[in-house]
Amino acid sequence: MARYTGPSWKISRRLGISLSGTGKELEKRPYAPGPHGPGQRKKLSEYGLQLQEKQKLRHMYGVNERQFRTLFDRAAKIPGKQGENFMILLETRLDNLVYRLGLARTRRQARQLVNHGHILVDGSRVDIPSFSVKPGQTIALREKSQNLTVVKESVEVNNFVPEYLSFDAEKLEGTFTRLPERSELAPEISEQLIVEFYSR
Repeated sequence: MARYTGPSWKISRRLGISLSGTGKELEKRPYAPGPHGPGQRKKLSEYGLQLQEKQKLRHMYGVNERQFRTLFDRAAKIPGKQGENFMILLETRLDNLVYRLGLARTRRQARQLVNHGHILVDGSRVDIPSFSVKPGQTIALREKSQNLTVVKESVEVNNFVPEYLSFDAEKLEGTFTRLPERSELAPEISEQLIVEFYSR
């Protein structure tokens, strides 16, 4: 299954969650898209709730179904709660950390920066968005890429970097200092529903 490249605002409205992180998608029309307007939301079954939660998280990180399931299975092999481990693994993706550092405004933009070879990990160019960053590794922009307008604009408007990252705005360089805790990740996601979905 190919990665979804359609309109993200429509998906945000369908799932009732802001995928861009700005909340703009839900300001004017906080209801599902379609010809029937705001009255079309129906009560979901237990399976429907589990599926919706899975889709929320999958679209939030922009991962296709196969990658998502593979990562979920990997989380089962790590000691601790599978749901929490899964969310932590998603958070350690290179494209996500580029976004968290404020080098890009959205995860889609971050993925493009990585794909186009603008990002270095410990001094080596990495162009794989799903690359799993380890604590202690440094993420930086290539010297030739440091004058990119999209990066400068993103750094200017970004006013929050999570505690598990350190960022030097002058060098455009950040370090993944430690694994995040569950309390530092998306509070609107119920990972237990995702575990139940895949445990059917």
